[in-house]
Amino acid sequence: MKLLILAANGQIAHIIEERILTEDKFKDVDLVLLLRRANRLQSLKDRYPDRVTLVDGDLNNKQDVVDAAKSCDMIFSAVVDHDDANRPTKNIIAAAEANKISRVIETSLLGIYDEVPGKFGKWNRDFCFGGNPEGSSPVKADQLLEDSGLDYTTLRLPWLNDRPEVKYSITHRHDKYVGVSGSRRSMADVVLKIVADPTFGNRDSLGIANPDTDGLTRPVY
Repeated sequence: MKLLILAANGQIAHIIEERILTEDKFKDVDLVLLLRRANRLQSLKDRYPDRVTLVDGDLNNKQDVVDAAKSCDMIFSAVVDHDDANRPTKNIIAAAEANKISRVIETSLLGIYDEVPGKFGKWNRDFCFGGNPEGSSPVKADQLLEDSGLDYTTLRLPWLNDRPEVKYSITHRHDKYVGVSGSRRSMADVVLKIVADPTFGNRDSLGIANPDTDGLTRPVY
């Protein structure tokens, strides 16, 4: 398998890349990494020259994404689409269609369905969406993926921390969101579950958080 990671210099992307390149169960997975100033990941290319391809490109540039996706089997976007015109999501869909890639994973954030309950839900809604998620870029990105006909997964991430743990529960599109925070290691683990088994989370929107943080009113760092 060849996995394209977009915005490949992010913190969650780094965890995913390192695990794929060092864990035996991913030995047959090669990486194509698109980022601005690709030389920032040159050390990874130097360590794994036969398994890593670096692409200097911009997620907002359609041709860059289409070209990067050539010969790939799966696309993971490691950044939330906050673009007013949803260029990243539209470019991902175009790249998948042009290269006959069905499996796409895109990062989003909790609250896009107003599914986060309680005081934290109100705080998150006010902070992230100005009081109302309707019509926001992440909401429209999720809808674009659902309408695309692709085998997509939207990952609704909580407020993140760098705790050295993998601990999370998963909720689905029509479920109440459980938790307020989670580790970046946990978010990476969900992506890797999909890489290992592309049927996992297929055509679904997954809410991910540490269930121990459920009911709290503010993020846990």
